[in-house]
Amino acid sequence: MSIIAINLVALGVVLLALSGLFFSTPAQSVNFPGNHFETTESRVIAPVVGALMVLSGVAWLTVNRKRAA
Repeated sequence: MSIIAINLVALGVVLLALSGLFFSTPAQSVNFPGNHFETTESRVIAPVVGALMVLSGVAWLTVNRKRAA
């Protein structure tokens, strides 16, 4: 279970270092007579999610250590 907590902390640090994660997903295509346009939609994972991941990973590690003792 500590592997999950360590991964949460690592991914959270990466999100914080990148100031969020931006990516594009396919959106609705537009068809005009004789033309076809593919559109994309930009999405973002906010740095706040990274901070929450770091905090929850650290909390999970702390709880696991207390239970082991």
